[in-house]
Amino acid sequence: MKKPAVQPTSKKKSHKKKVLFVCLGNACRSPMAESIARRDAADVIDACSAGLSPLGYVPVLTTQTLAANGYSIEGLSSTPITRAVWDAADIVVNMSGIAKERAFTDSGKVQDWDVQDPYGSDPVLYQTIYEDIRRRVARLAKRLRGATVKDAPARLGCEVIEDHEK
Repeated sequence: MKKPAVQPTSKKKSHKKKVLFVCLGNACRSPMAESIARRDAADVIDACSAGLSPLGYVPVLTTQTLAANGYSIEGLSSTPITRAVWDAADIVVNMSGIAKERAFTDSGKVQDWDVQDPYGSDPVLYQTIYEDIRRRVARLAKRLRGATVKDAPARLGCEVIEDHEK
């Protein structure tokens, strides 16, 4: 009797890090970071976003700025930080303007990024903030890619990838 052929299973361990981008209203900075990371760093970042006090909608200037720069606005919404989202995150990027020690009871996986809030401002400031966030996401992705290449997942803590350009 012939044994059935066994197909090798290729279970590659994902090197993606779940990154939660947080700002105050989850309306401008964190949705921008989420959209940028989803396109530019999809190989190393599984991005989502939330707000400390969500506005409940993503303003037109946020979506216009992203669309004008070729980024998707699909699936972006203004939502609160839930326990499930927090627990699933490997890294939390805090752009709220409130120091991580004051904003979060468990700040061990949190990085503070000092990014100006463009809410209520003009399109020029939105574009400036978009460019700042894009550079920061690129630096984070580069660090994560470097850690992945070195196959050192234990070194992916905030100490290794912290953004020193606050």
